[in-house]
Amino acid sequence: MKKKYYITTPIYYVNDKPHIGHAYTTILADVLSRFKQRSGTETYFVTGLDEHGQKVEQAAKNNSISPLEHCNNMAPQFTSLWDKLHISNNDFIRTTEDRHKKIVKDVLQIVYDNGDIYLNEYEGLYSVSEERFITEKEAETGNFNDIKKLKEKNYFFKMSKYQEKLISHIQDNKLFIQPESRRNEILGFLKSPLNDLCISRPKSRLNWGIDLPFDSKYVTYVWFDALINYITAAGYNQDDKIFQELWPASLHLIGKDILTTHAIYWPTILMSAGIKLPESIFAHGWWLMKDAKMSKSKGNVVNPLDLIREYGVDPVRFYLMREMVLGQDASFTLDSFIKRYNSDLANDFGNLLSRISTLIIKNFNGSIPVCSTENQDSINIKKDIKKLPAIVQNKIDLMKINEAIEEIFQSVRAINKYMEHSAPWKLVKEDKNSAGNILYIALESLRICAVLLEPIMPKRITKIFKIINEDSMSVDWGKIKPGTIIESHKSLFPRIEKKMEKKEQKILKNDFISFDDFSKLKLKTAEIIVAEKIENADRLLKISLKVNNKIKQVVSGISKYYSPASLIGKTVILVENLKPTKIRGVRSEGMILAVKSKDNLSLLSIDNPALESGLEVS
Repeated sequence: MKKKYYITTPIYYVNDKPHIGHAYTTILADVLSRFKQRSGTETYFVTGLDEHGQKVEQAAKNNSISPLEHCNNMAPQFTSLWDKLHISNNDFIRTTEDRHKKIVKDVLQIVYDNGDIYLNEYEGLYSVSEERFITEKEAETGNFNDIKKLKEKNYFFKMSKYQEKLISHIQDNKLFIQPESRRNEILGFLKSPLNDLCISRPKSRLNWGIDLPFDSKYVTYVWFDALINYITAAGYNQDDKIFQELWPASLHLIGKDILTTHAIYWPTILMSAGIKLPESIFAHGWWLMKDAKMSKSKGNVVNPLDLIREYGVDPVRFYLMREMVLGQDASFTLDSFIKRYNSDLANDFGNLLSRISTLIIKNFNGSIPVCSTENQDSINIKKDIKKLPAIVQNKIDLMKINEAIEEIFQSVRAINKYMEHSAPWKLVKEDKNSAGNILYIALESLRICAVLLEPIMPKRITKIFKIINEDSMSVDWGKIKPGTIIESHKSLFPRIEKKMEKKEQKILKNDFISFDDFSKLKLKTAEIIVAEKIENADRLLKISLKVNNKIKQVVSGISKYYSPASLIGKTVILVENLKPTKIRGVRSEGMILAVKSKDNLSLLSIDNPALESGLEVS
């Protein structure tokens, strides 16, 4: 029986709406699944929702509804987002489904019958945010919120019994935990004795969960319940044939914050139940905003729907895959998104497609020309493009998605250079056949690059194939048929600045502020005492200003107009109560006022030496 490639995301907790972190993991799983399909492997892709536990019960209580109503309200927000993100999952599992509740009880009974679950009174620290007991050492790290001391009877799973067996499995299977840094982290954790796992919550404290099959006064700990979704969705104890095709899972994709539960809790539960362990668990990094993890409490969560509405789905998918090195954290900024989009998609890829199609439409009546002869440049580009699919697939298999994309765009840039060097727009006036050869080679090379990008940007790439009237998704050379008519088209990736300029103009026409808003500004005189250039930032100066007896630091883009030495001693006007920010990694605590006219800029400065720093400007 041929095994399918079974890939899973974590099942997402429904205490709040989906954010960019949920979108990233799900897009990543989708991209990997699509690449596997392109290579001829049948895939099965599962995502879903974790709907039990204390935080869900509390969120429902806050909204004066039942926990199930809360879950039923939240689930469509995830499924709707997955539709908008072009996610091609085969199953969407919810832990409140009857099929899942049954399997959780089945596994609990098996583990209990094996003698691996016992009742014991426990007193210790409990983290409400993480919904688990923690050690004193964990509490001291500051990584756990809302900690209180609890003493109660609970059921415990003999996780410690399987510690040595788990260590041996990790050591014998190098790809079981990826990347290597996370594997080492878990092996380091397992050097200390493993505690047994509390797997129940008394109904007197928490009622929203799956009943223990051997004691109805308790519900199952949310993580014991949630992890079992992976085998529920694979058909465990429901359809043996399907389960044999899917299990063990090929890849569990997770965020690094849930590594312990997946790399220790989950495999030991499976060992006790006599079920094979997943082949690989890959923990990716976090998306950061201003060097901090995105979280609702910090108010720095990016809503993926806002990005999609503004810039389109495929550019968002592309950026998320291109910017994060798997296993490391990545910083999300709108500026980096726009730069990446304009550089790779608008300039390199989109312009190349437009240039080739425009030349064919203009000079060959839209008919793709025949390639009858090849010069050395054509031979070289063709040779490199033929190698590209294997290089990209190898990078994907190694979980180096960003490097795979870079390989594709190196080829796109090479095609652009080939066009620049060959100049078919000039050659067509003297030798139409040779110009046609060049355009065919360039278009077929671009088609293969497009096929390789299709798992990342499925909808935009489909548009390319409609433009060139070609439906082959083969990466073999020579699939484009000469004589096929190319359709005229708008820019596939229009530059973002045009949209931004229109928005800014609209804001300038209509955006008035009240006197109360203006009065909030604190304008003060300030004396410049130090000014210096910022490394690798041609326009920026780091300026220290004296305001009364305080020193303020400002980053200002005025180096084109003022040398650092010429600024020393100037008394300028400072916006003192501007929210501090970082510019190129340098803290800026305000703004100095200036007037710009065409190519000239002048600071608003005070010439009267009798006026000292720190005076209010009104």
